[in-house]
Amino acid sequence: MESLLVGSFSVPASLTSGGSCSGSNNYRVGHSRSSVAAFGDSRCRTCNILQRYYVPKFQRHRVKHYLRHSLEKSTVYQKNDSSFLVHAASGQPFEPQPEAYNPKSASKSVLNAIDAFYRFSRPHTVIGTALSILSVSLLAVEKLSDLSPLFFTGVLEAVAAALMMNIYIVGLNQLSDIEIDKVNKPYLPLASGEYSTGTGVLIVTSFWIMSFWLGWVVGSWPLFWALFVSFVLGTAYSINLPLLRWKRSAFIAAMCILAVRAVIVQLAFFLHMQTHVYRRAAVFSRPLIFATAFMSFFSVVIALFKDIPDIEGDKIFGIQSFTVRLGQERVFWICISLLEIAYGVAILVGAASSYTWSKCVTVVGHAILAAILWNRAKSVDLKSKAAITSCYMFIWKLFYAEYLLIPLVR
Repeated sequence: MESLLVGSFSVPASLTSGGSCSGSNNYRVGHSRSSVAAFGDSRCRTCNILQRYYVPKFQRHRVKHYLRHSLEKSTVYQKNDSSFLVHAASGQPFEPQPEAYNPKSASKSVLNAIDAFYRFSRPHTVIGTALSILSVSLLAVEKLSDLSPLFFTGVLEAVAAALMMNIYIVGLNQLSDIEIDKVNKPYLPLASGEYSTGTGVLIVTSFWIMSFWLGWVVGSWPLFWALFVSFVLGTAYSINLPLLRWKRSAFIAAMCILAVRAVIVQLAFFLHMQTHVYRRAAVFSRPLIFATAFMSFFSVVIALFKDIPDIEGDKIFGIQSFTVRLGQERVFWICISLLEIAYGVAILVGAASSYTWSKCVTVVGHAILAAILWNRAKSVDLKSKAAITSCYMFIWKLFYAEYLLIPLVR
């Protein structure tokens, strides 16, 4: 068709030069399809003139057919180009694809959500809280018949309410330390951006309300006061308000952790089982006193040790922890020494027991834990943040192990 246009007629030069149509100098028209498509309206006017004056009637229908075909084709090209640009800019596929349900993708989203909440809840503190309450509750057991459904119901009520309060406290701490955690703990959901601040506030508020609601419904005053004191100290420890944010003071921060982990957990939850569940008079037994004293040492160690791997962020944001003041190595060995002293005292307490089985288990158990701790401490590279963090988590495992031994102290 293109050769038909090129070879079937000639056009006077005056047509393109603006002169009369009767000029004698001719030239051959050789417009390509792209030229025709490019000039749009100009081409249409030129074609009308050509058809009217220079194309024989028997060829006009061919020319008209070609030009109409070329124009339609140009329009299609332009539409396709526009469609290509839209899809390319939006990042969508060129052909519309119906969105199908992908079970693997949905399963992955659920697992990611669970993993984010798992990290947000600080699982080592959750495990420690649950084990401590169970262990202290066993101290209230005086005979085998005490291990009744009533016992397990009382433990479940205490653990559920305490874990909700635990998530409130650790969540509030993360909300208050987002910028610090971007340096010290970038894997946490708020620091990494997996959770927005609004999501964090919603979770923290929900668990705070549920914790107090459950404590009130249970009707145990020791449990309720344990939740209330934990709430007050946990809030004062983290929240950035005048006269609060007690974590900025190394001594006050350590006292907050000691009060909750060593005193509130031991005494309040023991009284919850003793007075509310069993309806007995409050009696502070020898095992309870030992548990409170030993966990006082352990709580101080946790309060000091947790800041050792966080020294970089604490320096940047002006948190005057003992590690910032004294240095990592010195605080590390203070913590190890305190724990070794605690294990030594536990061995002496176990040796003074009137029960042979209790004496053997507590003496041997604490001696093994003391040896493991010393061996682990000597192998820690204090220049490696990963090694110090790993040792900190090992301290928590010793914390769990101690709560397995405490009910056996008699």
